[in-house]
Amino acid sequence: MICSFHREEAGMWRGATTAMAERSLGPSKMRLFYTVAIWVTLIHCTDGIPWTEEKLHHRAFTLTRAEISTAVSHTDLEQMWQRDLRPLLVTRYPGSAGSTAVQEHIKTVLAGLGAGWEVTEDKFMSQTPYGPLPFTNLVATLNSSATRQLVLACHYDSKYYPPQWHGREFQGATDSAVPCAMMLELARALDVELKAQKSSSADLTLQLLFFDGEEALFQWTPTDSLYGSRHLAQKMEATPHPAGATDTNQLHGMDLLVLLDLIGGPSPTFGNQFPSTSHWLSRLQSIEKRLHSMNQLVDHPDSVQYFWPNIPVGHVQDDHIPFLNRGVRVLHLIPSPFPSVWHTFDDNEQNLDRATIQNLNKIIQVFVLEYLNARPAVPSNPQNVP
Repeated sequence: MICSFHREEAGMWRGATTAMAERSLGPSKMRLFYTVAIWVTLIHCTDGIPWTEEKLHHRAFTLTRAEISTAVSHTDLEQMWQRDLRPLLVTRYPGSAGSTAVQEHIKTVLAGLGAGWEVTEDKFMSQTPYGPLPFTNLVATLNSSATRQLVLACHYDSKYYPPQWHGREFQGATDSAVPCAMMLELARALDVELKAQKSSSADLTLQLLFFDGEEALFQWTPTDSLYGSRHLAQKMEATPHPAGATDTNQLHGMDLLVLLDLIGGPSPTFGNQFPSTSHWLSRLQSIEKRLHSMNQLVDHPDSVQYFWPNIPVGHVQDDHIPFLNRGVRVLHLIPSPFPSVWHTFDDNEQNLDRATIQNLNKIIQVFVLEYLNARPAVPSNPQNVP
């Protein structure tokens, strides 16, 4: 990686110092000299930070009020509701017709955007309490050549209820149709900004993960749960990254895994599960306060606050676990306590809180732009044009 120390300067420095060294050192000392010279160049260029550790030192932009206003003006809750949420509110347990329809919807939405998402399928069979079933994870990457990714994730499957037991359709609105719809709306609302970021940043990008099989099909156990995330984490760990690497894999490229789950109920509280990423939860809190001060949040009085980085909460078994166990840093956005409709047939469209979903859309979209250091183009004021 060449930073302020340009290639031409590096070449001149190597040439001059090598000539001096050859006049004064023998062959064995020359090998030591070359080793030291290479390390000096790397340290000068990268401040001694390997790319796999840049995530630990990453600094996000803070958008101006005008840039925030521009960014959030692109998101539209009603359009999201019709375009993305309602198509997801179907029975969609692994292997079902609804699951296939939801997969096709997600792929179609992303393929129609201008940013140029690369969507891959992670298909596999797994043994379940009901025999072998097919599963499909969807991985959407904005710039597959970038070394580092900010990752947003959710699960798109719904909990399976045998019809002979209940005879009702489980929609799984908060669990997890809404998070999936929010991620699709983010990609659509920020399409212009993400396309510009893709062309301007070669090292950092956005990745969206849509997991299949998060829910237990019969009873939650280590083998009857997290089917998709367990498979994908293992696969990513075994996949070299960047291409051709011998000692780094795709998990090393994950700056931060932001997992969205059980979102859509009124007045959620997101506490702090992981001290190592609490500063990113603090940034979400800051964005919430900034948007509140700009009157950009709906039904959000001074007494309401979603993000609480100073309140520790217990760990939750969810799709982040296979990644967390492999060293990926996690920000788990799941309300504490869970919504009252969790795993009931009342987890449906009628019990969603539109204002909360709209507010969280805006907060998370600003978070993504700031993390990626992507500034929206603020339109000029026509009144100021001569």
